[in-house]
Amino acid sequence: MASLWRYLLAGLGLAALLAGILAVVYLATPQTAQLAGPDISRSKKTDNGLFMTSFEPERGVVRQGELESWLLTLKTTTGDPVEGAAIAVSGGMPQHNHGLPTSPQATDYLGEGRYRIEGVKFTMAGWWQLHFAVSATAGSDTVVFNVVL
Repeated sequence: MASLWRYLLAGLGLAALLAGILAVVYLATPQTAQLAGPDISRSKKTDNGLFMTSFEPERGVVRQGELESWLLTLKTTTGDPVEGAAIAVSGGMPQHNHGLPTSPQATDYLGEGRYRIEGVKFTMAGWWQLHFAVSATAGSDTVVFNVVL
């Protein structure tokens, strides 16, 4: 009878070990939604399709903890530069539920639809969003760019 209990306990222990291994493998495997991540494209249409936009760091490199200037380029859907636009900037870290540590602003129109956005600062690694509200002759629209450090 004692050997029957040993086999039963050994079987239960083996089943528990197998369940633990499967749990670790499942939890360590990234899920499909996590693999996709945020859209980090640097060119896209605005939300309502009024403008084509692109967004890039002026120096070409994103540096954590440094005050930076970025370039926002606005064009019509036919490719003409958008001049005289009013641009409001906001954003933050959606996963941390906080805003930007600075107040970026459109400071200069550089021609050819390019606007300098000064005061951008990413204080930590992670997923950041920059929201742009654009008002121009063609109308008003918005666009969100994701930056992952």
